[in-house]
Amino acid sequence: MNTVKEIETSARERMDKALEDLQHAMATIRTGRASVHLLDNVRVDYYGTPTPVNQVANLHVPEPGLITISPWDVSQIGPIEKAIRAADLGVNPSNDGKMIRIPIPPLNEERRKELVKKLHGVAEDHRVAVRNIRRDSNEHVKKLSKEKKIAEDEDRRAHDEMQKLTDACMLKLDQAAKAKEKEILEIR
Repeated sequence: MNTVKEIETSARERMDKALEDLQHAMATIRTGRASVHLLDNVRVDYYGTPTPVNQVANLHVPEPGLITISPWDVSQIGPIEKAIRAADLGVNPSNDGKMIRIPIPPLNEERRKELVKKLHGVAEDHRVAVRNIRRDSNEHVKKLSKEKKIAEDEDRRAHDEMQKLTDACMLKLDQAAKAKEKEILEIR
């Protein structure tokens, strides 16, 4: 990275990726509603290879409190059910030999608080990632300044711009986390 513009562009792209990752991570945190994203991190032992559930079966949400899983290979029902139980999602899958049904029970107050804590932890991890991106970018700018490739005022402007970018990203992170928290705490 030889210019301030390149550093800012790189930082913006990395912060956008951090936001996308937060959205993905939050999708896997359970709310009172059924969602196939709940199973995004579940890996099934598919003939010795850990494989995402959505790559070995069709996932559906026929009603707000139920997820159904139709494996393409019926012999995989046992391993899929075992993987869901091992994922510790707070759900109890059952099968009828052809399909797995996962009823999504309503969340009790204690479970809601646990999920909110987990959400805060995930959000904080992403805030730290954004701050690290800012630090890396500022170090690149300082290096350019030391090498006399940019003037002092451009150095200061670049640091200010990086702070604005970081603040905007933090605001988006906080808004997304607050929306998810509201969704978790909402009683249906």
